Amino acid sequence: MEVGCGSGYVITSLAIMLRQLGSGTQYLATDINQHAVETTQATLEAHGVHADVIATDIVSGLEKRLAGMVDVVVVNPPYVPTPEEEIGMKGIASSWAGGLNGRQVIDRILPAVRELLSEKGCLYMIALEDNDPLGICHLMNEKGFASRVLLKRCTDEESLYVLKFWQDAAAGANASQSGRSPRAESWLSQLPFKSFWHKNTGSS
Repeated sequence: MEVGCGSGYVITSLAIMLRQLGSGTQYLATDINQHAVETTQATLEAHGVHADVIATDIVSGLEKRLAGMVDVVVVNPPYVPTPEEEIGMKGIASSWAGGLNGRQVIDRILPAVRELLSEKGCLYMIALEDNDPLGICHLMNEKGFASRVLLKRCTDEESLYVLKFWQDAAAGANASQSGRSPRAESWLSQLPFKSFWHKNTGSS
């Protein structure tokens, strides 16, 4: 499942990569923008794969029927720090406008997605350094999710992270005991990050 599918490139790529799993795999994408929904449908059709594409705000209306049933969620959210009034505006700006610290949309997505993930489900999300990736990981840790920074991309303008989250019964207890200590900050900064996408390569 992709939340905020935009052009449809990510969900299409995922469907192509996992095509070998067979017809039992179902794909779902959501976007609040009707134009994005139509574009995603066209992208899927152009590559010969299928997904159900729904025009909705994050996962509104899907919570009950999909609770605990989604194995993989991918999110490239609006993460750029902007004035709050830019969130949800018409036009392309809504695809990046994240409000205060770029977190206002992210902080709505996380609790919604947590309810959808299956017991072995994983969430993969892009975050900007300004979004406080460590804070996001700690927040999810308090809710019983382990986390890992998989990749980091640096350019002159920004540093992007690929974060992975999955359910872990021990995560909540560890979060309450450790808090956000300097050791935790050091742990994040010393991870053996791998850069992805070269500086001049466009992102999807």
